[in-house]
Amino acid sequence: MDDDVGKATPELVDLAIRAASEARTVDLTHISQRITAGPRWPDVWPGEHYKLLAGIVKVLQPRTAVEIGTEKGLSALSLLKYAPPDARLVTFDLIPWKQCPGHVLRDSDFADGRLIQHLDDLSQSIGFGKHRALIESADLIFVDAAKDGAQEWRFLHYFAQCRFREPPLIVFDDIRVWNMLAVWRSIDRPKLDLTSFGHWSGTGLVRWT
Repeated sequence: MDDDVGKATPELVDLAIRAASEARTVDLTHISQRITAGPRWPDVWPGEHYKLLAGIVKVLQPRTAVEIGTEKGLSALSLLKYAPPDARLVTFDLIPWKQCPGHVLRDSDFADGRLIQHLDDLSQSIGFGKHRALIESADLIFVDAAKDGAQEWRFLHYFAQCRFREPPLIVFDDIRVWNMLAVWRSIDRPKLDLTSFGHWSGTGLVRWT
């Protein structure tokens, strides 16, 4: 940490402490019960990040949240669980959620309009530009993308070009995966590694000031 370019601010530390405390008591049973085979990941904490995501939402109370990487929908449901009644969560992926093996989402989750999925590649300039206004209005952004050593660099580049309405909290998943180490280290913004309270493969918080 002595030579890391991004340092945690008192505000970010306070937010992290409050979110971790909330994660101890949040109830995601309704989500884990949708898993028909294998471990019920939302019940695992620490070590998995679903309860921490829910805790962050309880503390932050975002009106607009963006998720990059829908996959099975576990994170989306965790983020939505404690969001304000008038909040919206827009989740992005390259394939419809119904085509993802083991998905837990249902049509009813989208019925009230609080949860929306878009099929666009935000790591490409055309896709990001199409949704730039939405992203700039976001209070919370959860980045759970490819970890391929390329996508996340592009996200950082695009985020740096945004004129955010207010500095959003950006949560990066898997920051301790090998391809993500240099990405995480490069972020010159207030940031905090919260892995011990989140995902075993890494959870990082960035206040994009």
